[in-house]
Amino acid sequence: MDRLGRAMSKDLHAPVIDWFDENARDLPWRRAEAGPWGVMVSEFMLQQTPVSRVLPVYEQWLGRWPTPAALAADPAGEAVRAWGRLGYPRRALRLHAAATAIAQLHGGDVPRDHAQLLALPGIGEYTAAAVASFAYGQRHAVLDTNVRRVFARAVTGVEYPPQATTAAERRTAQKLLPSEEDTAARWAAATMELGALVCTARTPSCASCPIAASCAWRLAGSPAHDGPPRRGQTYAGTDRQVRGKLLAVLREAHGPVAQAALDRVWHEPVQRARALDGLVADGLVEPVADGVYRLPG
Repeated sequence: MDRLGRAMSKDLHAPVIDWFDENARDLPWRRAEAGPWGVMVSEFMLQQTPVSRVLPVYEQWLGRWPTPAALAADPAGEAVRAWGRLGYPRRALRLHAAATAIAQLHGGDVPRDHAQLLALPGIGEYTAAAVASFAYGQRHAVLDTNVRRVFARAVTGVEYPPQATTAAERRTAQKLLPSEEDTAARWAAATMELGALVCTARTPSCASCPIAASCAWRLAGSPAHDGPPRRGQTYAGTDRQVRGKLLAVLREAHGPVAQAALDRVWHEPVQRARALDGLVADGLVEPVADGVYRLPG
């Protein structure tokens, strides 16, 4: 650990981990019985989706598919159906593809090796590090939006991190990573929880923060963000909303769906056709005949 890491470890590691020990939420994927598969499922579901929406779907999912092999044995369309209204349904296809690879290549067990995790379909840099850290207690920098915001404020002294993860952020995360595996895994979970509960995007609770006294952003007077405007997410009237409405019809159907049933959910034909074409291109919908569609078989 270099000079930055040694200096910051004294101010950050112990206070943040102690705070986590006292304040961590009792979430099902943090329990021992969740196992590596439960951790992996949660990581897919929690991408861009709040915990409150994930919880009921997660419980139903693990009740139906308690192992990767169980999910792999069902068609990908069933994964899309069970995904419900979590949003970004391509995650369901990616999770199904990962489960299939685990069943075929790893004997049905989520691999421990980081490189093997990263080689699974649908698994990127963040998810591989998160599963290795949270499921197997390994030492990896886990950089989600919450962690990046904590580091931006506490270390860099700015209100928000860049829109996309940068090399500088990765270097900072590595410098701050505790050297011991168990401590590093705990640190990863603790910084994520701190960003989710205290160092939030809009209304950080600095008075409740265990590292407020050493936070570079707070010590600088909490300067307002002066970078590019933060992109807000819109939904109403977008192709994403139309895609969701079309998928809802297909999820609720017990068989193929005629074009006429899909046409009824959105009034504008050009946008509706574009959204349907996008679903087909993404593998979320399959045409089975002229003007007849279904979830992937």
